[in-house]
Amino acid sequence: MNILVQRLLLLFCVVSLVSCNNDELLESTPYGQSTSVDFWRNGEDAVAAANAMYEPLTYEDFYGHAEHTFDIPSDDQYRAGDHGEDQAIEEFTFDADNPQLAFSWKPKYEIVSRANAVLINVPGIEMDQSLKDRTLGEAYFMRAFAYWRLAVIYGGVPLILEEDVLNNEFNKPRATLEETYDQIEADWLQAADLLPLTHDASEAGRPTKGSAWGFLAKLSLYREDFPKTIEYGNNVINGPYALAGSFADNFRIETENNPEMLFSVQALDGWQGTAQIIYTTPRPWGGWDFHEPVQNLVDEFEEGDPRLDYTLFMPGEMVDIGGDQGLVEYTTDLSQTGYHFQKYASWRPSGGLNDGQNVPILRAADVYLLVAEAKIRSGQSGDAEINAVRQRNDLPTISNATMQDLIHERRVELAGENQRHQDLMRWDKAGIVDIVAIYAEDRGPFDPPRNFQRPKHYFFAIPQREIDLSNGVLEQNPNY
Repeated sequence: MNILVQRLLLLFCVVSLVSCNNDELLESTPYGQSTSVDFWRNGEDAVAAANAMYEPLTYEDFYGHAEHTFDIPSDDQYRAGDHGEDQAIEEFTFDADNPQLAFSWKPKYEIVSRANAVLINVPGIEMDQSLKDRTLGEAYFMRAFAYWRLAVIYGGVPLILEEDVLNNEFNKPRATLEETYDQIEADWLQAADLLPLTHDASEAGRPTKGSAWGFLAKLSLYREDFPKTIEYGNNVINGPYALAGSFADNFRIETENNPEMLFSVQALDGWQGTAQIIYTTPRPWGGWDFHEPVQNLVDEFEEGDPRLDYTLFMPGEMVDIGGDQGLVEYTTDLSQTGYHFQKYASWRPSGGLNDGQNVPILRAADVYLLVAEAKIRSGQSGDAEINAVRQRNDLPTISNATMQDLIHERRVELAGENQRHQDLMRWDKAGIVDIVAIYAEDRGPFDPPRNFQRPKHYFFAIPQREIDLSNGVLEQNPNY
């Protein structure tokens, strides 16, 4: 049984025990101290609690949409849509009261709360040891993932761990960014020790050792620890996480849970979908026309790169949207920029958007390129890793790859996957690119000049409501 079906079937009996009843972290109940005699009894309860950790990923306020808005400042896309808060994010004119900054804060701490409950209660359950290890590994993985997304967006954040739950201490000051990274690393290392190498098809969607190693590689690169990036990344490259035979397999419902997909938001049509597929598809075809690719991204693709057609709907392309309409032509008037992302787009044969479209978060191809970058920046050759990604797409190999080659490859491989803005900021901090100049360039009405301010905009503002709820214990990022 797919993890999504399992978690939905079991969610109703567990969510009240392991999640926050209130909107805010500071109003949470310490669920690790649950007095219920009807839960935390056996392996089935442990699995139910673990399944509940994944449910917030599907929220519209998280990976259902809101998390992707943190990439709209990038030079890959135009915000489109009709949300004023998105315009402020794109143009770097937001303040701490911008509602977009707050939307995904709460689901992340919801995951932390549910993971802490598992880590507190599951060790005392008498159950199969391998299942216990897997369940605890999932909790460490998910807690680290929630803190990871908080850290890349806001910097250091309050760390709520098992001891804090048991002591009912939730109003904590921010940890430093390095302390936050340390906790994330510790949790992912625990996850890598406890999780299995792979799952069978009935458990598709659960993280594996490769998921933890992949994120450890990414974390290490953010910390500019190149040896660790290479070490953890090679664990993925040399493991059972082969690149899919076709780039497009990662975005087709029939093949989206292939070994390359290290972690994704699971969806199943008729059970649980995400709003992301609605936000990014043409309005006449059932979507809402947000996050439209711009010409500058289109121009980045080499001639003959098949990823262009798989990534974007191109003018003149025939698309099967099912039902009475069947095959229809994609035309430039469907979009303000002339393009839509195709990675998040599927239709049922009977018509209507197919809610079974997963949202990819980490792929092995990303990890190959992380290792290539770490090698290039430490004076080694990253050719093998870059060429593995290119050869999958029947593109010519390159020799003596430079950082410019790597930057190009990451942009075209991962377009629309919530990576570009963070990549540009990493490279700007390292002096590899000039993000101020990139964002100041005038490329027309859908990619106008914008004022990126260093170091202010390296992180987004902490939501003002969270600061108010903490009575000032939670401090704002500088310059906001």
